[in-house]
Amino acid sequence: MAKEVLFLVEDAVEGGYIARALGHSIFTEADSWEELKEAIRDAAHCHFDPEEQPDLIRLHAVREEVVAA
Repeated sequence: MAKEVLFLVEDAVEGGYIARALGHSIFTEADSWEELKEAIRDAAHCHFDPEEQPDLIRLHAVREEVVAA
């Protein structure tokens, strides 16, 4: 079975994106989606020992928007 890490991705208040891993102490941020993917790969690589590296990194993007009624 493939080892997988799930990241919750949200829009940052000041622009860009923030991402946090569910079940792990990994947090990162970036200005663009492409930069965020690279930052997530780097953060996961630094967090896990070589034998524990995930096979997959799943990004779950959440967008909250308030609309006047």
